[in-house]
Amino acid sequence: MNTLASPETWRRVEPQAKAAAGRRFRIDILTSMAEAAPIWLGLERNAALASPYQRYTWASSWQETVARAEGATPFIVVGRDHAGSAAFLWPLCRTRLGPLSIARFCGGKHSNANFPLWRPEVASSVTAADIRAVLDDVARRERSVDMLVLLNQPRSWSFVTNPLALLPHDESTSKMCHCALSSDFEAFYRDRVGPSTRKKMRQKERALARHGAIRYWRARSKEDAHRVLDAFFAQKAERMRQLGLANVFAEPGVREFIETAATRPDPNTGEPPIELYAASVGDCIAATFAGVVSDRRFCGMFNSMIMNELSNESPGELLLANVVRMACERGLTAFDLGIGEAGYKRAFCNETDTLFDTVVPLTVRGKLATPLLRGQLNVKRRIKNSLYARQTVETLRRHLLGQGRAGLSTAEAVKLQSVA
Repeated sequence: MNTLASPETWRRVEPQAKAAAGRRFRIDILTSMAEAAPIWLGLERNAALASPYQRYTWASSWQETVARAEGATPFIVVGRDHAGSAAFLWPLCRTRLGPLSIARFCGGKHSNANFPLWRPEVASSVTAADIRAVLDDVARRERSVDMLVLLNQPRSWSFVTNPLALLPHDESTSKMCHCALSSDFEAFYRDRVGPSTRKKMRQKERALARHGAIRYWRARSKEDAHRVLDAFFAQKAERMRQLGLANVFAEPGVREFIETAATRPDPNTGEPPIELYAASVGDCIAATFAGVVSDRRFCGMFNSMIMNELSNESPGELLLANVVRMACERGLTAFDLGIGEAGYKRAFCNETDTLFDTVVPLTVRGKLATPLLRGQLNVKRRIKNSLYARQTVETLRRHLLGQGRAGLSTAEAVKLQSVA
């Protein structure tokens, strides 16, 4: 549901009202990651609010690999205050959507939560008029971009309301599961997981141990990172093959992106932005898990599990419990498992973040296309929120799989995956 007036309404603000609001920020649009790096990293050093998917090393790793393969180019909006200091940075990229040129968040489908960089005091005080003035300036500066398509935005981050929620927006297709962590993992685990389930998981762990010594560990070296990723890509490919679905991790540039972000140290922290975890049984990696951290919040990115007799003992769930344990022990305060619905997520993440989408037209062509795009997003959201529609999609998918996996084209698989 649209929570504010339509884009057409706020674009018809009276001139005197705009003048009264003034221009709080001077806008620069940067088209080079190298040019943006000092500003970006400077905001991070000064405790700017941002989800980990908007951190420089993560985003630049994606831009150099996946974005380059897709033909997306940097479109980074920087707002400076009257003193010339960077007040915010929106890490966007320019790409094509049919006949339209659009700007969207870097990261694409690999980014679960898009909260751009804001100095906290700016985010807390910015007004709708300030945001509209920024958008007007962007539209005047870059007439080659028809619209901003800003998806999967949290309504708040670190208890600060998202300034972009001041714009007209719609609820996103998916929600994000999360939970608050405790420094006492055992108490947290008892609170979240019932005694019968805990007993069942202990039994599974003992059964798994009969195949070899169990170790839950985080990759700390490049060699370990590559070992975990070799297991992940093999396990994920096998899982997608069994489901008959397109493997997004096999798309151009994706492996290079993940390997780069899992091994390249961040200039500010010295740690790679993607953290890799594994559950080993003897010398075999039975499950993997990866995530990113920002503002003491761990955000899960992807996981995998081996598809053999070891899978009967749920090594993926056991690893998840131990990743949560490690997050508690290091003093993190929140944990999320990304967007989308899955039964395993509810074991720990008992709360849901409602995300929102903002589609902002910048040109006449963008204004004409905006209702169509918002309509498509709304239809997809209704399908996701309808049990009957989801069951229909699942029935269709099973029917197509029953016709033979070889007959299911990549395009068909992608279409099914996008609404399932």
